Amino acid sequence: MNVVVLHQARALAALGHSVEILTRRSSPDVPSDRTLDDGLVLRFLDAGPAHPLAKGEHESVIDEFSARLDDLGPYDVLHSHHWFSGMAALPVARRRGIPHVQSFHSIAADPTTPLSEGERPESPGRLAGEARLAQESDAIVAISVAEGHTVADRLGGDADRIIVVPPGVDAELFHPWTGSRRGSGYVVAAARLQPLKGLDLAIEAVAAVPADIRPDLVVAGEASTDFEGYVDELRALADERGIAETVHFIGPQSRPDLAALLRESRLVLVPSHSETYGLVALEASASGVPVIASASGGLREAVVDGETGIVLDSRDPSDWGDALARVLRDPDLAGRLAVAGRVRAEALSWPESAAALSACYRALVGDRTEDDAP
Repeated sequence: MNVVVLHQARALAALGHSVEILTRRSSPDVPSDRTLDDGLVLRFLDAGPAHPLAKGEHESVIDEFSARLDDLGPYDVLHSHHWFSGMAALPVARRRGIPHVQSFHSIAADPTTPLSEGERPESPGRLAGEARLAQESDAIVAISVAEGHTVADRLGGDADRIIVVPPGVDAELFHPWTGSRRGSGYVVAAARLQPLKGLDLAIEAVAAVPADIRPDLVVAGEASTDFEGYVDELRALADERGIAETVHFIGPQSRPDLAALLRESRLVLVPSHSETYGLVALEASASGVPVIASASGGLREAVVDGETGIVLDSRDPSDWGDALARVLRDPDLAGRLAVAGRVRAEALSWPESAAALSACYRALVGDRTEDDAP
């Protein structure tokens, strides 16, 4: 979500819009605002304690964030990128008579329904809050067709107000490796370390690859504060499967470091239980690396099965191990997937994504102006 927000904001500013990114102050050391580009300002609002909060604790500071937001502006459009921010921004937009746009990036499932592991509401008000935002916002911007269907089916959003704006990718930063790869190399799983991302399956899949071609597994990402002990569980699983020495947890990576990590890998694994899109899959394609992904949500759109990677409608480690082995043993197949992935990624840019957002905003502002005309 952070990557999408930042890159779309920068591209909108480049189009001539004045853009402000508003977020909660989580450290006393950050300034009140920071200019990122011409026309783009990042503002830190005082809402709750000036230190990081677990995701489930943010609900308690919604009202305070809303009050700080109401001191700012004027704005033509408020676009929220999480249900917390949406619940803070929607009443401000209504008081000011301006459009409110909502993006979710992830949507909670009702805990009474059968769920994949890890897909749970993080705080008590989430289910009702997301439904209200889907039904009352002037537009919903979904990152994939799959997410758009979820907004309509799960949250009751009006399909006529749902607009799909796919993400872009920085094809200059994420570019193919030009060197030679030796030996089995390594594969990458890059995600926040929490059960929803299915990193246990990544470990099981690599363990299922025949030993003579088995690559190392590099796990990149920050541990989630909501799931203490999860990293220890993953380490224990690697030990049980006899690959502890070749599974490497390297923590969160800067964007340049992630790009270098991806381009030098043999494959990228995205075994998430649920994804609204799966941006890392597109970044891997831009890096000229095949992707093996689960058939969940927007990953079916981020990865073209058989063309830019392999999409598996299975969570059986042996199926994943077979798919890994097939690509690792067949350099021609790996090359075809890599080239097609790069070509597709080059056609998806952040300026194109921002242009679609701009069109959405202009339509809403135009509609609101006409509605308010005497």
